[in-house]
Amino acid sequence: MNMFESAGAIRHGHFELSSGLHSATYVQCALVLRYPRLAEKLGQALAALFSDATIQTVVSPALGGVIIGQEVARALPAPRYGVETGAPAIFVERNAGGSLCLRRGFTLEPGEKVLVVEDVWTTGGSTFDTISVVEEAGGLVVAVGALIDRSGGKIEFPVESQSLIGLSIPSYAPEECPLCREGGSAVKPGSRFARSTP
Repeated sequence: MNMFESAGAIRHGHFELSSGLHSATYVQCALVLRYPRLAEKLGQALAALFSDATIQTVVSPALGGVIIGQEVARALPAPRYGVETGAPAIFVERNAGGSLCLRRGFTLEPGEKVLVVEDVWTTGGSTFDTISVVEEAGGLVVAVGALIDRSGGKIEFPVESQSLIGLSIPSYAPEECPLCREGGSAVKPGSRFARSTP
């Protein structure tokens, strides 16, 4: 938490999250991950939570999971894979229709053991979508991880899940948002909305 707070990554205001929910608190992991040494430390800490798992590839949803996915893959023990490159880190990204998919020549072998890594869980939607993409490509998701679980531990994934930090931060459907009722207007700070920003 000290890393996130010192980097200004915990923001307060009125936000629309990428899930569509509203919140008075937004965790902007990009602000801490912009510092490579901090990103490396966070990646090592998250990778250590999966030290007993056999992981061949790390897959992350773009854009938020790309940097931490890379750092987690780098921190995984290379000898397990029998190659000097260690575990690869690839990502899924949204197509023109808004659905996550593998692009850029990324593929998975049948039964390839995958760790899905995300920056923040609110509803877990991007992680669930990434699991679906991995399974459709023939991979096997063995675990999922995130820097921050802001759901208060309420998300139930079908595989082992671990986060570095658990935060219980209230979020609201727009029609139930007390900030909206007070006349406030939510801002959209997440990368998913970058396409609509002039």
